[in-house]
Amino acid sequence: MKKIKEEFEEQTKIEIKECSQACIDNEVECDFKECKFWIEFKEDNNCDLISLKKNGPLTLRQVGERMGVSYVRIKQIEDAALKKIKETTPLDELENYL
Repeated sequence: MKKIKEEFEEQTKIEIKECSQACIDNEVECDFKECKFWIEFKEDNNCDLISLKKNGPLTLRQVGERMGVSYVRIKQIEDAALKKIKETTPLDELENYL
């Protein structure tokens, strides 16, 4: 479990894009809705990258707030994703992460 946590912490060192940094520097909300990181959440400048940079890993409730759905729905999505990973990943590979 420690190995997973260390890898997660390494992967969550967020490098933000130039446009995200510009939004932070100028204290403005992003209005480029076509960006794959755009979310309708003004508190985080409408940007997933800024949200992660400011808050670190998010709780299910925080993700739900940002996505406009309940945390229960986020949990359902998480459970389905984990089930799919377990079904498609060989057991010996999973054991390397435990």
